This record gives sequence, C-alpha cells and structure tokens, in this order.
Amino acid sequence: MILVDTLRTAVRALGTNKLRTSLTMLGIVIGVGAVIALIAAGRGAQKGVTDKVRGLGSNLIFVRPAQTSQAGVQNVLATSLTSADGDALNNPQQFPQIVGVTSQSAAATQAIANGVNVSTTLTAADPNYPAVRNFLPAVGRFVDYQDGSTNALVTVLGATVATELFGDAQSAMGQTVRLAFAGGEIGFNFRVVGVMQTLGSSSSTNQDDQVFVPLTTLQSRIRFLRNPLGQTNVQQITIKVNKSSQLGSTKTAVTQLLLQRHNGAQDFTVQTQDDLLSAANDVSRTLTLLLAAIAGISLVVGGIGIMNIMLVSVTERTREIGIRKAVGARRGDILLQFVVEALIVTVAGGVIGIVTGILAARLASGQNFGGSTPVQTVVTPVSIVAAFGVSAAIGLFFGIYPAFRASRLDPIEALRTE
Repeated sequence: MILVDTLRTAVRALGTNKLRTSLTMLGIVIGVGAVIALIAAGRGAQKGVTDKVRGLGSNLIFVRPAQTSQAGVQNVLATSLTSADGDALNNPQQFPQIVGVTSQSAAATQAIANGVNVSTTLTAADPNYPAVRNFLPAVGRFVDYQDGSTNALVTVLGATVATELFGDAQSAMGQTVRLAFAGGEIGFNFRVVGVMQTLGSSSSTNQDDQVFVPLTTLQSRIRFLRNPLGQTNVQQITIKVNKSSQLGSTKTAVTQLLLQRHNGAQDFTVQTQDDLLSAANDVSRTLTLLLAAIAGISLVVGGIGIMNIMLVSVTERTREIGIRKAVGARRGDILLQFVVEALIVTVAGGVIGIVTGILAARLASGQNFGGSTPVQTVVTPVSIVAAFGVSAAIGLFFGIYPAFRASRLDPIEALRTE
C-alpha cells in the first residue's frame, strides 16, 4: 500500500509541471531511440556483409593475386596467377576433397545493343563457374568447353543486363551485343547464348549486373592480360570443397602447392569464406560498438539532465519535505519518493524511446540516402532490453543523489523555507 501511495504521489508531483517533465524525459527518449536505431543499422550492415559472402556460394576458397611492390610502386597487384594454376588444383587424385575449380578475370565494359548502352562488369570464366559458384543460367546455357577451345564470341547476360538491353531474358536469346573495353577503343560483337538466374541484392557486387564470356576469348582478345613472362594471367581462382570442415586443411594444401609452382614466391593470397566473414564481422562489430557508444553518450547526458531537474525539484519542495517529515515520514520514505519519480521519468522515456527507435529503424531500412546500396537494419531483442535496462539504471543512478539529499533535510530547517 505504501508503494502504491508513493507511485501516486510521484505521478502527481511530475504532473504539476508537465513541460519540465516532458523535456527531462526527452533526453532519455532520444538516447534510447538512438541506441536502438544505430545498433539496428550496425546489425543490418553485418547481416548484409554475411549475406554477400554467403551469396558467393558455399564452402569456397578464393585465390587472388597479392599486393606487391614493383618499380618502387607500393600495393601493386601481382600478375602471377594463371589458368594453369587452376588446372593444377583441379586434381581429384591429389585433392579428393575439391569438387570444382574455376578461374576468372573481370573488366569494366560497355554493353551496347538494341539502341541501349549500359555500363556493366564483364566476367571471363571457364565452364566450371556455374557449378562452383552455384549460379546457373535461367535461359539458354553457360559458356562451354567448345566455346573456350575456339575462343568463341559468345556471351551470357546477367538478369539485369538482359532486362535493360532487351526487356526480358527470352528476347535476349540469339541477339548480338557489342562489348567495348578501354573507354570504347576496343570492342567485339558477341552472340547471346544464355541469361543467368536472378540472385537479387544479397549477392556479392550484384551478380545480376554483369556479362560472362569464355575466359580464353578475353585472354586472346585483350593483350594486357599478361604477366611478365608473357603468360595469360587470371584475377581469381575459386575452389569449392566438399565440407566446410575441410576448408582449413584445403587452404593449407592449396597454399603449399602454389608456393611450389611459384618457386616459393608469396605473390598470391588464399582466403576461405570463413576468413572473409570473420574479417567483415570484426569490422561490423567494431562499427556497431562505436555507434552504440556514441548513442550512449546521449543517454548519459539525459541522465545528467534528470539529476539537475531532480535537484531543482528538491529545492522547490523543501517545505513539502519538512511537512512530511514532521507528520512522521521517515528518511527512507523521502528517499524512495524521489527515486521513484526519477525511475518513472526514465522508464516512461525508455518505452517511448524504444518505440521511436524501432520506427526509425523500420523507416530507414531499404533507403539508400544518396548511396548506391540500400540501408539494411535489424532490430534485435537484445538491443531493446539493453537500451531499456541502461535507461532504467541511469534513472536510478542519477536519481539517488537528489533523493539522498532530500532525505537528509532537517525537518525544522525545511519548514522555515519559504
């Protein structure tokens, strides 16, 4: 019954100055809302990166050129990887756990057809690409071994490119597309033999917005794809293994073989999907913690505001405190009264802040805010509970001192206060 009376008295006291109570609560509302919204943005970024890496396929190892120093220039990509390296890795006797290997290179290109000119990415790949990357044609076929042996001028369009050039996948089949490189100085006409399935925005670098040609066709037509020994180089070798548990051992074996082939030169990097996810998640976690810390500052500021207002309230209500003590109120009763008032402000502000933060996260999700990638937000129960708990703790922490000060007032001195 005492607690009910205390709550009723606290609500009545806060209601006597609604504007001041609302402004005090606003700091907590902003702090809690910011914590939830910013953590949701950080979680969304982490989920987006995870989806992108997973969208590359499953159980993959990526071999890429390393950054080296050449002629005094730092961070130059080595040109040491060749298709022969990929062929050496695609050896079932030596690597029974490897189920597929594909070599590829990429270049920016202009796709021109049907009176339309679009900027896209050209990916030169071998016939193993669809199986390794789990990315199959929706219409027609992918480039095959005969295309590679004859350096055929055939292409497979991504779903987005097919739609932009011809309206739909079926209309693109058999059409001619001109692919131009080096600012349009080099260009060839390719016949469309397939259109890839739609992967959507969760895939890496939007795989729907690219075109595919045989790797040997690009290597034979574009002369800059050469290493210092005159060998045609590739920009990436992708390896698919049976099980995710074999990624670590296979990475070690692949590294050892390539070191032997490259005479001990570490001019390449070998990364598994788990490596990419770990690095990306570390960055995302750091970003999320930074955003949460920034938002947490506003909660502390809101708590300081509560302390200031409660101290003002104690000063204004000194005579009331004296009367209550004179009629028998104990020091603990006064302490409880002011602590409850502080908690009501922070708890109410926390609830409103939770609703505000969730709404802000929902409204921001899917917006690009002038960038090329839409923002993705993920509101988790942990962030809601944490934000609410912190707001309540701040109310308790910053409300104790004013409450303690009120409880220490001498009733006779308090009654003399005008």
